[in-house]
Order: sequence, then structure tokens, then C-alpha cells
Amino acid sequence: MKKKKTKRSYRLRNWKQYNKALVQRGSLTLWVSNDMLAVWRNQQKSGKPGRSKTYSDTAIMCMATLKEVYHLPLRATQGLLLSVIKLLGVDLSVPDYSTLSRRCTTLEVVLPRRRKDEALHMVADSTGVKLFGEGEWKVRQHGYTKRRTWRKLHLGADETTGEIVAAVVTTNNVGDSQVLEELLEQVDGEIEQVSGDGTYDKRNCYEAIRGRKARAAIPPRRDAKIWQHANSKQERLIRDENLRRIRQVGRKQWKQEVGYHRRSLAETQMFRVKTTFGAQVSARQFAGQATQMLVRCAALNQMTHLGMPDSYAV
Repeated sequence: MKKKKTKRSYRLRNWKQYNKALVQRGSLTLWVSNDMLAVWRNQQKSGKPGRSKTYSDTAIMCMATLKEVYHLPLRATQGLLLSVIKLLGVDLSVPDYSTLSRRCTTLEVVLPRRRKDEALHMVADSTGVKLFGEGEWKVRQHGYTKRRTWRKLHLGADETTGEIVAAVVTTNNVGDSQVLEELLEQVDGEIEQVSGDGTYDKRNCYEAIRGRKARAAIPPRRDAKIWQHANSKQERLIRDENLRRIRQVGRKQWKQEVGYHRRSLAETQMFRVKTTFGAQVSARQFAGQATQMLVRCAALNQMTHLGMPDSYAV
């Protein structure tokens, strides 16, 4: 008789610190700081005909972050910030909801990162974020219709810290392998390894990884063939070396040798984004939808910097 498998339990070594970090995520002082208010108004002139922008990109980023963190519509976001400014006793005006909506279509979002002295092990993956269509219950019961539409969020995460180091938003007809090069371009510094699932087993992906002088931990498909034979005078391909090693020791051991199991941390980041901010976007234009998802990634990095759980199996 087979024994029933039980789910492994985990305990935290740093529960006290992690608990404080979870509480701090909801603090308004985290998202609305004095440094942010100091550069609230736009001080730069555009040099173009017409009136220059009244509010800086920092002000718009602050409002967009509040909107995503507290799950607010545009008008409620304006009301929240008006009350915060009033309580602080600061003589500042607040962008109205229509200004926020318009400026978000051109807002440049920079992901906050902590500096590292060691090379990066980046794990890549993508997930779908619903734009409109039926809910999950209706799909399970009756199937889905053609009006069900979503956007794809492609992420590159630091395997060590859990930070999101690169993010790209596309429509649902763009493959993961088409975006990997753009993800790598967003990463500054040395990259030691790039891990991804079988959908990245494409020539352009290996070339992009090779251009960054990194190792590719991408499992070739089951019926994969050698692209370049060993007697060739050209430099050996990383993908062919992976395939030869798999034939020698097996796929399972190869994954253990290259640390492929750490790729699941990319899926963990997808889960964190969706559980923290929701699995749907509300903006109507694609540019606004992309900004909305990138703002979520930036806010999640700030939450990561506050503290992450240090767990161990029991």
C-alpha cells in the first residue's frame, strides 16, 4: 500500500522582521515621502510650443503607485492624495484623474534595484494578465468566447534576491522567445546564467545570451538534434553542450547540475504580482496597460526591499 504524500511544511527564521515588512507595505509614508514632494512640480521646460507639464513624472509615478497598491480607481486615487496632502499641511496641488490617466500612457517606469557586486543569475518567464472577458468560473462551466483578451507580462528576476530586474509588456500573440533579448538589454552589469523553460529553446535566445557572455540553462525539447557537430572549427554552442550532457547523465541530473530548479522563482514572482495587485488591468489603451503593469513591478521591488521571508523545511 502506497503511503499518502504529505505537503512539506516550512518555518521562518526571520518572522519578526518579515512581519514588520508586511506591515510597512501599507504605510502611506513609504509611498509618499518628503523627497518625492520636494520634486512634485515639473521644473523643466519642454522647449516645444504649448504649455509645459505642470507635474513631474515623480508626481505621476507616486499617484500611479498609490492606485495599484491600494487597488483604487482614478478618481479615488485623486481623493486619497488630496487628503494626504491636506494632512501633511503642504501647499501643493494634486493632478486630477484625467491628467493621471493621460500621463500614464507616456510615463517611463524605472524598476528600483539594489546594487550587487556579484554576477546575476536571471530567471525568465511570462504570464497573462486579463484585459477583459469572462471570469474563471464562467470559463470552467461554459468555456470562453473570442472576446476574452489578455496582455502578457514578461519578467526577468534575480534568482538570489527575488528582485524583478527586467519587465516587458506585450500583446498575447508575442512569444516568450521574441522578448528575451529585450529583457537582457534592460539588465546592467554582468550576467552569469539565464534560466528559462523550453519555450526559450530558440537560436535567437541563445545568441542573445551568448552576446552577454552568460550560460544558458534552457532544456532542449525531447526530440532535439545537435545544431553544430563537434568536428566543426567554430565555437561550440551552449545549447549543443547542454544536449550532450543530457544524453550522458539524463535530463534530471542535468537540471540539478545547472540549478534549473531555481527557474521556478520566476513563476513565484508572477504569483506575487497577481496576488498583490490582481490579475486584471483597467486601462483602456495599450500604453496605459503597459505602464500599469510596470508600476506594479516597481512597487513589488520596493516591497521586496523591505524584507523577504527566510524559510526552511521541517
